[in-house]
Amino acid sequence: MSKPIEPFDRWHKRYPKPERGDTPCRCGTPQQPLHPSADHGRGHRWQARYTDSAGKEKRPTFATWQQARDYLDKVLTEVERQTSRDSNPGSLPVEYFATEMMERRRKRKKNTNTCDTYESHLRNHILPFAGHRRASSLRRPDSMAFVDYLLDKEGLDSACTVVQIFKTWRILVHYMLDEDVPLPANIVARIDLPDVTPRVKVALSPGQVAAVAAAMRTVAPRYEVLIWLGACAGLRQGEAFGLKRSQVAWKHDLLHIEEQRQRGKAVRLKTKASYATLPVDHFLIERLLHHVSQFSEPEPVSPGAERRRRARGYAEPPDEGLIVTNRHGRPVLISDFHQKWRKAVKQAGLPDRTRFHDLKHFYTTTLGGSGKHDPKTVQALSRHAKFSETWDTYAHPPLAVEEGMVTVFGTTFSHIDAPTTSLRNGATFVACAASAS
Repeated sequence: MSKPIEPFDRWHKRYPKPERGDTPCRCGTPQQPLHPSADHGRGHRWQARYTDSAGKEKRPTFATWQQARDYLDKVLTEVERQTSRDSNPGSLPVEYFATEMMERRRKRKKNTNTCDTYESHLRNHILPFAGHRRASSLRRPDSMAFVDYLLDKEGLDSACTVVQIFKTWRILVHYMLDEDVPLPANIVARIDLPDVTPRVKVALSPGQVAAVAAAMRTVAPRYEVLIWLGACAGLRQGEAFGLKRSQVAWKHDLLHIEEQRQRGKAVRLKTKASYATLPVDHFLIERLLHHVSQFSEPEPVSPGAERRRRARGYAEPPDEGLIVTNRHGRPVLISDFHQKWRKAVKQAGLPDRTRFHDLKHFYTTTLGGSGKHDPKTVQALSRHAKFSETWDTYAHPPLAVEEGMVTVFGTTFSHIDAPTTSLRNGATFVACAASAS
């Protein structure tokens, strides 16, 4: 690959031949005459000639010399970088692979929240620790030192946060291994991480759900229906924010779950299993109808506020058909709702650790404990990708069975004689006598 010193001038000959009739044009000067080529005055004058990393010759053109020079500086740097990467990827810094990994994830439209979390971990913790390091120089002690670095860092008081950041580090290391960086196979294996106390789920009762809904009615009436969407349809927070009027089959008691809202923008749902046409109790449809009849428009403002809006060029938000919006008629933001949720939880007397997601736990538990739906139906209604998630993570067996009666074992052993009970020294002994054959 040859790197040209200057952009190529298409309009003028590099080696003119005056003896063959080449005469200067008006573009030059008496001291530096320029002789026109066959392309003189046609198209852009300056050509950036280079060969890419695949060996193909490129010749883009530009109107000015400076534009062509800037383009060459940029593209040749990238070509050299790519060539170096192909020949010896381990010589590149960790920061290069971190940037490339996130660019690929964004390009493939991976979950937005997950990408934002990875970028935050990389920017605030991983790159300050090892971003300048040559990738192939990393060893297993570096992973152990990274954990110690996080534990000693001010502001990182949660062991759960340290573990989550280390998971991002492990994903980056695996990405570098996949990109042929020569790293030890055990570089992130068997690293001693801090113990994480499991999150204690709050098992809500119907009375507690009704209480937090009533509290939200006083804190922010526009958001009350979100409580019922979580408790009676199992919608996640973003899914409840993104539900549209057109996605409700009002006469058939169905919800079409098709998108969620994050930062006010429509994004894909969590998993493929999240997309569903969901049958719901008519109780919820009545709550939705009541909400739409009261809160389908933004809240009115005073004449003075309206004048100030017009003065600063305020534009009315477009009607996206969302069932729940904020008081301005725009999509609900998690920061705004979270503030209202904490107030409602406190006012309802619920535990401080109660999350909106606990409403989904309540939904699945109520379905499972009703006795009207088989387990696989509960999984489908809860829109869980795996059956184990339905019961191990969300369902609360004690709540589901505490009102039930177990009688199957008496039927199973009905052919055995009734037990005889005797008391000896205060102890109870149960003996089963088999009938004589």
